[in-house]
Amino acid sequence: MIEPFLSAVPVLKRLEEAGFEAYFVGGSVRDFLLHKPISDVDIATSATPKEVKRVFPKTVDIGIEHGTVLVLFGQKSYEVTTFRTDGAYEDFRRPKEVSFIRNLTEDLKRRDFTMNAMAMDKTGQLIDPYNGQLAIKEKRIQTVGNPKDRFHEDALRIMRAVRFVSQLSFHIEEHTMRALKELAPLLKNIAVERKKAEFDKLLIGKGWKEAITILLETNLYCYLPGLQNQKKQIEKLLSYNSEKLTKNEMWSLLLFCLQQDPQSTETFLRDWRFSVHDIKEILRILAYVERRLVQEWSLYDLYKAGRATIQSVEKLFLVINGLDEVSRIAQLLDQYDRLPIKDRKDVDVTGSDLMEWFGLNGGPWLKEMLVKIEQAILAGKVRNDKQEIKEWLKPCSQN
Repeated sequence: MIEPFLSAVPVLKRLEEAGFEAYFVGGSVRDFLLHKPISDVDIATSATPKEVKRVFPKTVDIGIEHGTVLVLFGQKSYEVTTFRTDGAYEDFRRPKEVSFIRNLTEDLKRRDFTMNAMAMDKTGQLIDPYNGQLAIKEKRIQTVGNPKDRFHEDALRIMRAVRFVSQLSFHIEEHTMRALKELAPLLKNIAVERKKAEFDKLLIGKGWKEAITILLETNLYCYLPGLQNQKKQIEKLLSYNSEKLTKNEMWSLLLFCLQQDPQSTETFLRDWRFSVHDIKEILRILAYVERRLVQEWSLYDLYKAGRATIQSVEKLFLVINGLDEVSRIAQLLDQYDRLPIKDRKDVDVTGSDLMEWFGLNGGPWLKEMLVKIEQAILAGKVRNDKQEIKEWLKPCSQN
């Protein structure tokens, strides 16, 4: 057994010493079998929330109505959830009520996919009533039981299935795929924020092309914001070989394929519930990509874009043009690092200085003059020194 399981074993032991069952469950067990990094672990137990709180002195109620208690133990925190069965679901997302039970197999039965319906005890022994290990071996995404039932209970599972195709390079089992296609309209009931969280992960997975292809073939894309009637544009995305692009770079590539004007792009991003910060970043990347496709970087462009944007834009430029010249990115970043100024705040002259020197009030001329000074410094026509800039500007004041 490995971390973070090892650190959490005492939590399982404490529950067992109190007379209850306790196991590691869910994605951490799956990722352990796939030899993938594990950030945290979830624990399932036969103890009710009240019983868990009696066993551990430090707990936080984070979802106690659904059986989940946060246990603070050994400088770490663990989500401990009581074995349960779910009642009728509402809004195609959450059960109206849950019933606490003492049976692990019944608890695992309510989970989404067989690869996620396994448990592991404190010794590393697997409990696998629904053949999750075989599904992992065969790289198969299959629901626990009837796929229509699982997707009706929680329609987000439809997006999760496709996301796992991208993340794990697995395939969706035939009956599960058929139900996914038939029940695609259920995604209308899912909050955009939930769909975005899945789509974000889908876009940066190794198998993103296979996942996007499934979205197109099953018409799932029709139930994602701003992608209705965009099948040809989305197909264009599949023509690009993008590796090691960040989340926002992948969104930028998708938007490049959609070929919208900046205002429509901003509306698209708002509809997807992007943060203001991410909207600004993506709009900035797209603006410089369009510029980069028709001309080389100027020193002023490098200065205005900044290091992060230069890197993102050049990566996308290479992807769009099918080029494999990564060294160009390093050269541009080196060029940027050697610029004498990186920001207007670095310029040794202020607007107040200019108004004093020229005896004028503020106005559009001030911004134009500051740009002129920035460009001169970048081109090496004048040093970034207040007195030298003043001398350099003298001819201007005489015009």
